[in-house]
Amino acid sequence: MTDLTLPILDLSRLDAGAEAAARFRDDLRAATHDVGFFYLTGTGVTPELESRLHRAARDFFALPEADKLAIENVKSPHFRGYTRIGGERTQGKVDWREQIDIGPEREAVTDPAAPDFARLIGPNLWPEAQPELREVVSEWHDHLSGVARKLLRAWALSLGAPESYFDEHFGEPSTLIKIVRYPGKADPAPPSPGPLHGSPARSAEPPVAWVQGVGAHKDSGVLTLLWVEPGKGGLQVERDREWVDAPPVPGAFVVNIGELLEYATQGYLIATNHRVISPRHPDDRISVPFFFNPALDKRLPLIDLPPEFAEQAKGLTQDPANPIHALYGENALKSRLRAHPDVAGIHHADLVAAREAASA
Repeated sequence: MTDLTLPILDLSRLDAGAEAAARFRDDLRAATHDVGFFYLTGTGVTPELESRLHRAARDFFALPEADKLAIENVKSPHFRGYTRIGGERTQGKVDWREQIDIGPEREAVTDPAAPDFARLIGPNLWPEAQPELREVVSEWHDHLSGVARKLLRAWALSLGAPESYFDEHFGEPSTLIKIVRYPGKADPAPPSPGPLHGSPARSAEPPVAWVQGVGAHKDSGVLTLLWVEPGKGGLQVERDREWVDAPPVPGAFVVNIGELLEYATQGYLIATNHRVISPRHPDDRISVPFFFNPALDKRLPLIDLPPEFAEQAKGLTQDPANPIHALYGENALKSRLRAHPDVAGIHHADLVAAREAASA
């Protein structure tokens, strides 16, 4: 544990009396002000549930290719279902992973006057050959939704807002579960943690070959709870302009905040760049991120921070190529159109053309 570069927080401290809860909230605020990432234990997720999810993930990726492609995401205008290896992009570059995306199970919106982001609403695509996947994902979703709400209430109090602040402004949450497999690549030689931007003595990237499991990015929403297969590294987090490893911790989730929480605190809390390096062949890696975000039509109003916090707010990260929208639906649609150009081209060519014209 001495080599870990992220703080570890125990969620059960919130139920261990007022003093322990207050210390947890202080630690939570500090972790996401300083780093934007931390490990979370004490979530109540049992080893049995973890094992079932892991088994279901392995069983899904072991299905015949025809069964997976039967629910390929190019068949879903809502960006649901299976993405084949190389089917997603980060910063325009191919991510070397396969996955299934699962969101809220809802009817598609057919009103032509609905906002553009309403196109993200719709049914999931489930593999007929693996009916048990839906059951374990539903159980995982319900448990982690409770963990996410508990965290958000603690955040609200730690920032000087009412405990119900996020509950009041979230509406019906937009959740997303990605079950991801990173296949091994031949001798990717993962980069050691090193400087991001370089210096006269050190290059911007280590001078070794590596393969992008998923490229450097910030999450577009509020909160991410990441489960990683035990013993499988590859996740790296930006700290002090360097990439540092964030290996899995038994019984812990890796937690990070997204752009909307940075927005709501005007940069007092920070969304942090992170990436995944592909494993070496013949190894592979399973991970399951759970994204907990507001309803697509909700805006997070700015939190009126206490003066001692407000003076430490750094303002929003300014990136003209990646603007942060206050309305969650706009942020989510922006990310999906860029990450899945094949789905966007098939189902949303009008939106792609409009965005290209606006940026010309």
